[in-house]
Amino acid sequence: MSRSAHPAGPRYADVLPEGHYAAPPTDLNALDPRVWARTVDRDADGVVTVGGVDVKTLAEEFGTPGYFLDETDFRARCRAWREAFGEDADVFYAGKAFLCRAVVRWLNEEGLNLDVCSAGELATALGAGMPAERIALHGNNKSEAEIRRAVEAGVGRIVLDSFQEIVRVAHIAERLGKRQRVQIRVTVGVEAHTHEFIATAHEDQKFGIPLAGGLAAEAVRRALKLDGLELIGVHSHIGSQIFDTSGFEVAAHRVVGLLKEVRDEHGVELPEIDLGGGLGIAYTSEDDPREPYEIAKALRDIVHRECESAGLAVPRLSVEPGRAIAGPTAFTLYEVGTVKELPALRTYVSVDGGMSDNIRTALYDAEYSVALVSRTSTAEPMLSRVVGKHCESGDIVVRDAFLPADLAPGDLIAVPATGAYCRSMASNYNHALRPPVVAVKDGQAREIVRRETEEDLLRLDVG
Repeated sequence: MSRSAHPAGPRYADVLPEGHYAAPPTDLNALDPRVWARTVDRDADGVVTVGGVDVKTLAEEFGTPGYFLDETDFRARCRAWREAFGEDADVFYAGKAFLCRAVVRWLNEEGLNLDVCSAGELATALGAGMPAERIALHGNNKSEAEIRRAVEAGVGRIVLDSFQEIVRVAHIAERLGKRQRVQIRVTVGVEAHTHEFIATAHEDQKFGIPLAGGLAAEAVRRALKLDGLELIGVHSHIGSQIFDTSGFEVAAHRVVGLLKEVRDEHGVELPEIDLGGGLGIAYTSEDDPREPYEIAKALRDIVHRECESAGLAVPRLSVEPGRAIAGPTAFTLYEVGTVKELPALRTYVSVDGGMSDNIRTALYDAEYSVALVSRTSTAEPMLSRVVGKHCESGDIVVRDAFLPADLAPGDLIAVPATGAYCRSMASNYNHALRPPVVAVKDGQAREIVRRETEEDLLRLDVG
């Protein structure tokens, strides 16, 4: 018997009882510096600017939707991470957050290394001049072609993710007459306090080789026996959008325990340990991320303490921030198309983008901020939901926000902290054209990834 239909109740579309929502901000025109890129401000006319260029000018020149990236902020965050960890540690930017040739050049100039996880990311890195020895290749199912290209190029490390991959990389390296530097990715059984889809260190998931049952120790045994591999260390990544370093403490304790086992069994002290990335950023004013120097001190203290307890020399530390660098540096600019008030519920604000340029709200229940940026307003706040133009009820950009009640079609609104994963995960759903990425610095704006055109879309359609 089929289930009968029922009327929409109070939980439908997450409409919660009156009073559930936090009070609206006292000033809808304020821009929280924790959420917005460093050079974002309002000019004398109330129009938001970035890098000295106002959003009306940007919208006129580059169109909407678009990602507008504060190059000054991006470079400053690179330097902050590099300086926090110093010369005796390595900072690998996680390219999956956002990667293009301009970003590779910035990373190179600011002294960061680069972590890639596909042939396309590797091609971008090499094509933009990143020295191969400063590249690490990740991935849970690297193809033989990807491995071969990485070994031929001379990447500084390949992170091994399975027993099959240990043999695969070794055989390819031997056939090429090389000895490839590798790390073994270990799942340490840490439950990171984050969304289920971005937690990566619990045992029941696809990444890494578990410590449990001695599997990681067996992976080390096999890697040490193969002539094509130079095992330089172990790798651990516990998840993403993490604010509390206690999970890293547990992970470091368990990884150092494995290093001690390796020394005791093989008489070898592996020289490197990589604790991954995943440090969180502020998407809303409620988020309170830690600064790079705080993170560096905490991780160093953890590793030093664990190694001292185990009687090991302190290995060289690596970290892999991606979101923490790219995320806060960009916002997505939209034009308002329709404003639909649902009395006693909320107002739906439809924009000219949506889940094709930001899938994270639908995929991860991600929360974002939003602001009217083409002008200021003294109107009363209205409870709003910013939605896209796609044929999906789940096409939500900002689930719950307060915007001025005089918001109208043609206004420009912006969603901050969209520098990580939004363009990387963008799609052509409904045959939407993916937006450009525009870098802004010192009063100048330039496309670093151009907007797709209909010709681009149809070029792949061979009919």
